[in-house]
Amino acid sequence: MSQPARVLVPADVRRLAARVKSHRHPVRDHAIILLSFKAGLRACEIAGLDWSMVLRPDGRLDHQVAVSRHIAKNGSARRLPMHSDLKQVLARLHFSQGAPRSGPVVRSERGCHMTARSIVNWFARLYAAAGLIGCSSHSGRRTFITRSARLLSHTGGSLRDIQELAGHRSLSTTERYIAGDRDAQRKLIRLV
Repeated sequence: MSQPARVLVPADVRRLAARVKSHRHPVRDHAIILLSFKAGLRACEIAGLDWSMVLRPDGRLDHQVAVSRHIAKNGSARRLPMHSDLKQVLARLHFSQGAPRSGPVVRSERGCHMTARSIVNWFARLYAAAGLIGCSSHSGRRTFITRSARLLSHTGGSLRDIQELAGHRSLSTTERYIAGDRDAQRKLIRLV
Protein backbone atom coordinates (compact mmCIF):
# COMPACT_ATOMS: atom_id res chain seq x y z
CA MET A 1 0.00 0.00 0.00
CA SER A 2 1.44 3.39 -0.95
CA GLN A 3 1.85 6.22 1.52
CA PRO A 4 -0.42 9.26 1.22
CA ALA A 5 1.13 12.36 -0.29
CA ARG A 6 3.23 14.34 2.17
CA VAL A 7 1.69 17.40 3.83
CA LEU A 8 4.04 20.38 3.63
CA VAL A 9 4.64 23.16 6.13
CA PRO A 10 4.37 26.81 5.05
CA ALA A 11 8.18 27.18 4.88
CA ASP A 12 8.33 24.36 2.29
CA VAL A 13 5.66 26.05 0.16
CA ARG A 14 7.62 29.33 0.31
CA ARG A 15 10.76 27.42 -0.78
CA LEU A 16 8.88 26.02 -3.78
CA ALA A 17 7.64 29.50 -4.72
CA ALA A 18 11.19 30.88 -4.46
CA ARG A 19 12.54 28.00 -6.57
CA VAL A 20 10.19 28.67 -9.51
CA LYS A 21 11.30 32.31 -9.75
CA SER A 22 14.22 31.10 -11.87
CA HIS A 23 12.02 28.92 -14.10
CA ARG A 24 11.29 29.74 -17.73
CA HIS A 25 7.65 30.54 -16.80
CA PRO A 26 7.91 31.87 -13.23
CA VAL A 27 4.45 33.44 -12.94
CA ARG A 28 2.67 30.45 -14.48
CA ASP A 29 4.63 28.07 -12.26
CA HIS A 30 3.86 30.10 -9.14
CA ALA A 31 0.18 29.99 -10.12
CA ILE A 32 0.36 26.18 -10.41
CA ILE A 33 1.75 25.97 -6.86
CA LEU A 34 -0.93 28.26 -5.43
CA LEU A 35 -3.78 26.54 -7.31
CA SER A 36 -2.69 23.37 -5.53
CA PHE A 37 -1.83 24.72 -2.07
CA LYS A 38 -4.27 27.65 -1.72
CA ALA A 39 -7.24 26.31 -3.69
CA GLY A 40 -6.73 22.57 -3.24
CA LEU A 41 -7.19 21.81 -6.93
CA ARG A 42 -6.37 18.41 -8.40
CA ALA A 43 -3.87 18.10 -11.27
CA CYS A 44 -6.73 17.60 -13.76
CA GLU A 45 -8.45 20.75 -12.47
CA ILE A 46 -5.27 22.84 -12.69
CA ALA A 47 -4.71 21.57 -16.23
CA GLY A 48 -8.29 22.26 -17.32
CA LEU A 49 -8.79 25.61 -15.59
CA ASP A 50 -10.03 28.25 -18.02
CA TRP A 51 -9.97 32.01 -17.59
CA SER A 52 -13.77 32.03 -17.79
CA MET A 53 -13.75 30.12 -14.47
CA VAL A 54 -11.84 32.83 -12.59
CA LEU A 55 -13.04 36.02 -14.30
CA ARG A 56 -16.18 38.07 -13.79
CA PRO A 57 -18.27 39.01 -16.86
CA ASP A 58 -16.43 42.37 -17.03
CA GLY A 59 -13.11 40.54 -17.49
CA ARG A 60 -11.72 41.29 -14.04
CA LEU A 61 -10.67 38.55 -11.62
CA ASP A 62 -13.49 37.17 -9.56
CA HIS A 63 -13.36 36.54 -5.82
CA GLN A 64 -13.93 32.85 -6.40
CA VAL A 65 -12.79 29.96 -8.56
CA ALA A 66 -15.61 28.16 -10.37
CA VAL A 67 -14.44 24.61 -11.00
CA SER A 68 -16.72 23.39 -13.77
CA ARG A 69 -18.03 19.85 -13.89
CA HIS A 70 -16.07 19.33 -17.11
CA ILE A 71 -12.74 19.48 -15.30
CA ALA A 72 -13.77 18.23 -11.83
CA LYS A 73 -13.42 14.61 -10.78
CA ASN A 74 -16.75 12.78 -11.04
CA GLY A 75 -18.33 15.92 -12.51
CA SER A 76 -18.50 17.56 -9.06
CA ALA A 77 -18.53 21.25 -9.93
CA ARG A 78 -17.89 23.67 -7.09
CA ARG A 79 -17.13 27.28 -6.28
CA LEU A 80 -14.47 28.21 -3.79
CA PRO A 81 -13.33 31.57 -2.45
CA MET A 82 -10.06 32.74 -4.01
CA HIS A 83 -7.13 33.22 -1.61
CA SER A 84 -5.60 36.70 -1.86
CA ASP A 85 -2.12 35.33 -2.72
CA LEU A 86 -3.60 33.28 -5.56
CA LYS A 87 -5.57 36.27 -6.81
CA GLN A 88 -2.41 38.41 -6.98
CA VAL A 89 -0.49 35.80 -8.98
CA LEU A 90 -3.44 35.14 -11.30
CA ALA A 91 -3.72 38.90 -11.94
CA ARG A 92 -0.05 38.98 -13.00
CA LEU A 93 -0.49 35.87 -15.14
CA HIS A 94 -3.65 37.27 -16.76
CA PHE A 95 -1.87 40.50 -17.64
CA SER A 96 1.18 38.65 -19.00
CA GLN A 97 -1.09 36.62 -21.31
CA GLY A 98 -2.77 39.73 -22.73
CA ALA A 99 -5.88 39.65 -20.49
CA PRO A 100 -7.80 36.89 -22.31
CA ARG A 101 -11.47 36.28 -21.45
CA SER A 102 -11.17 32.54 -22.04
CA GLY A 103 -8.56 29.90 -22.75
CA PRO A 104 -6.16 28.02 -20.52
CA VAL A 105 -4.97 29.66 -17.32
CA VAL A 106 -2.01 27.30 -17.24
CA ARG A 107 -0.60 27.18 -20.76
CA SER A 108 1.72 24.59 -22.22
CA GLU A 109 4.71 25.54 -24.36
CA ARG A 110 2.35 25.48 -27.35
CA GLY A 111 -0.16 27.82 -25.71
CA CYS A 112 -2.87 25.24 -25.06
CA HIS A 113 -4.01 23.53 -21.87
CA MET A 114 -1.40 21.38 -20.16
CA THR A 115 -2.51 17.80 -19.54
CA ALA A 116 -3.14 16.42 -16.06
CA ARG A 117 -0.15 14.09 -16.61
CA SER A 118 2.03 17.12 -17.43
CA ILE A 119 1.00 18.76 -14.15
CA VAL A 120 1.76 15.55 -12.23
CA ASN A 121 5.20 15.32 -13.88
CA TRP A 122 5.84 19.05 -13.32
CA PHE A 123 5.25 18.62 -9.57
CA ALA A 124 7.44 15.48 -9.47
CA ARG A 125 10.36 17.40 -11.02
CA LEU A 126 9.83 20.38 -8.69
CA TYR A 127 9.76 18.24 -5.54
CA ALA A 128 12.80 16.24 -6.64
CA ALA A 129 14.75 19.44 -7.35
CA ALA A 130 13.74 20.82 -3.93
CA GLY A 131 14.73 17.57 -2.18
CA LEU A 132 11.22 17.04 -0.80
CA ILE A 133 10.73 13.29 -0.38
CA GLY A 134 7.27 11.70 -0.27
CA CYS A 135 5.58 14.49 -2.21
CA SER A 136 3.36 14.18 -5.25
CA SER A 137 0.98 16.38 -7.21
CA HIS A 138 -1.53 15.58 -4.46
CA SER A 139 0.64 17.11 -1.71
CA GLY A 140 -0.76 20.59 -2.28
CA ARG A 141 -4.33 19.35 -2.15
CA ARG A 142 -3.67 17.27 0.96
CA THR A 143 -1.88 20.22 2.60
CA PHE A 144 -4.84 22.51 1.74
CA ILE A 145 -7.35 20.09 3.28
CA THR A 146 -5.24 19.39 6.39
CA ARG A 147 -4.50 23.08 7.06
CA SER A 148 -8.18 23.93 6.54
CA ALA A 149 -9.20 21.27 9.07
CA ARG A 150 -6.72 22.60 11.62
CA LEU A 151 -8.06 26.14 11.20
CA LEU A 152 -11.75 25.22 11.47
CA SER A 153 -12.02 26.15 15.14
CA HIS A 154 -11.10 29.75 14.21
CA THR A 155 -13.87 30.07 11.62
CA GLY A 156 -16.92 28.42 13.11
CA GLY A 157 -17.02 26.09 10.11
CA SER A 158 -17.33 22.33 9.95
CA LEU A 159 -15.76 19.43 8.09
CA ARG A 160 -18.71 19.70 5.70
CA ASP A 161 -17.30 23.07 4.56
CA ILE A 162 -13.95 21.47 3.78
CA GLN A 163 -15.70 18.60 2.01
CA GLU A 164 -17.46 21.12 -0.26
CA LEU A 165 -14.24 23.07 -0.93
CA ALA A 166 -12.46 19.82 -1.83
CA GLY A 167 -15.28 18.63 -4.05
CA HIS A 168 -15.58 15.30 -2.25
CA ARG A 169 -18.87 13.43 -2.41
CA SER A 170 -18.25 11.74 0.93
CA LEU A 171 -17.08 13.19 4.22
CA SER A 172 -15.08 10.01 4.84
CA THR A 173 -12.98 10.83 1.76
CA THR A 174 -12.21 14.29 3.17
CA GLU A 175 -11.27 12.75 6.53
CA ARG A 176 -8.72 10.45 4.85
CA TYR A 177 -6.89 13.54 3.51
CA ILE A 178 -6.40 15.09 6.94
CA ALA A 179 -3.00 14.33 8.45
CA GLY A 180 -2.68 13.98 12.21
CA ASP A 181 -0.37 16.26 14.19
CA ARG A 182 1.57 14.65 17.08
CA ASP A 183 2.31 18.01 18.73
CA ALA A 184 -1.37 18.94 18.70
CA GLN A 185 -2.25 15.51 20.08
CA ARG A 186 0.20 15.95 22.97
CA LYS A 187 -1.22 19.41 23.75
CA LEU A 188 -4.76 18.04 23.62
CA ILE A 189 -3.94 15.18 26.03
CA ARG A 190 -2.41 17.66 28.49
CA LEU A 191 -5.70 19.61 28.44
CA VAL A 192 -7.93 16.55 29.01
